[in-house]
This record gives sequence, structure tokens and C-alpha cells, in this order.
Amino acid sequence: MNMTTPFLIAAAVLLSGAGLVAWKTFNGSVWHQPSPAMTSFYDLHAETLEGDAYSFADLKGKRVLVVNTASKCGYTPQYEPLEELHKRYGDKGLVILGFPCNQFGRQEPGSSSDIREFCTRNYGVSFQMMSKVDVKGENQHPVYGWLTQKAQNGVGDHKVRWNFHKFLINENGELVAALGSGADPLGDDVTAFAEGR
Repeated sequence: MNMTTPFLIAAAVLLSGAGLVAWKTFNGSVWHQPSPAMTSFYDLHAETLEGDAYSFADLKGKRVLVVNTASKCGYTPQYEPLEELHKRYGDKGLVILGFPCNQFGRQEPGSSSDIREFCTRNYGVSFQMMSKVDVKGENQHPVYGWLTQKAQNGVGDHKVRWNFHKFLINENGELVAALGSGADPLGDDVTAFAEGR
């Protein structure tokens, strides 16, 4: 046996293991049986990209997709299918809320005006964009506290591992899914949710 063969085998095993971890990180999805939240989704509020107050009470009866976004990420092209999803289902009860975040690879360094210009110029984004927030850590935004903590959402604890992690909230304000970054915004699961199926 060649002296490098054991090394190559070990390297291949290590790389395949790392690949599996990465795949699970970016493609892992968790679905929940709808259940009343411990804290109401509709009590939350945030600020839009333009600095206006946005009350989640206005989302009652709507299906909501919340996604953390970034302008310099490999997943940034997902703005295009997210916009398509908005165009198809925005007048049928679906609301998309994009929350820019700079916590993953510093891939959203811009100001609110930079983000707005980028999204509009490159992807024609017309769905609701919010101000830049932290989705984890000490300064985690309350919306992401609700999305990631079972004590608040009533169904499960979740970690946002990268940009374009998606959360689905039904028309009753119940968290029904947490979808990894690789989840296609126009995939069957998301479009079925958008259609209310």
C-alpha cells in the first residue's frame, strides 16, 4: 500500500463529514405541528429599512415568511425567487419580511440606504425589508428571540446558522417551519405554505 493512501482515505472521510455538516447546516429544515405560541407573534414589532415602526399586529390573518438577508452572500441571488414569491402570493395573504444581518461572514456591511439601493437595483425587491438586526447573541432582536426560542414560540428552539434562513408563520401566528439557507423560496414546501395548503 502506498504511504499516502491512509492519509488520502482519512482526508476523504474528513471532507465528506465536513460536507455533510455543511449540507445539514444550510439545507436542514424543521416542520412543526401548528400550536399556540407562549408569547403572541402579534405583540412583536420592528423597524422598516426606512426607519418606520412596523407592528406585527397588522399581520393577523396573513401567512408570513421571515428571512435574514445579506448583500454579499452566496445565497444573495435568493432575493430573486423571494421577489417572485411575493409577486405571486403577496395579494393572496403572504407577507415576506427581510431582515438584513451582518453576523455571518460580515456579508451585510452597508447602511440602510446602501441595502435599499442594492436590493432595488439588482433584484427589484418590493417585499417588506426591515432595518438591519442581530439574529443571535446578546443583541438578538426580539423577533428572532421569538423565532428561535421554544419558550416564546411554543414549538421549538432553532439556531440561525447563516444568511437566508427562513421561518414560516401561519395565519394564526403559529411557527410552522424553520428552513435552512438552501431551502428554495419557490420550492414545493414554501409555495404550498404560500398558497395556504
